[in-house]
Amino acid sequence: MTGAVPSWIAVAPVVAGLAGLVFGLFYFAAVEWTAVLLAAKKGLLGPISLTLGRLAAATLFLAFAAQFGEASLLTAFLGFLLARAVALRKAKRTS
Repeated sequence: MTGAVPSWIAVAPVVAGLAGLVFGLFYFAAVEWTAVLLAAKKGLLGPISLTLGRLAAATLFLAFAAQFGEASLLTAFLGFLLARAVALRKAKRTS
């Protein structure tokens, strides 16, 4: 069948959006952990390692999402932004 669209094409953006949300929640939890380590003033190796690890993981995650097309990359990033909103709301509530 020529011109047929594989069924996973329609599902991939939804899965990527949910994966972006979950990844973002872990990412921003690591940001919070980095801030706690910096506030404890027990050296810079831990916070620097966490920061570099977060950046590498985010790059790999978004590059992987891009392999499934523009829609998947966009929804993965939107899920990541939604996780940021959740993290900011949590931070406002606790301060």
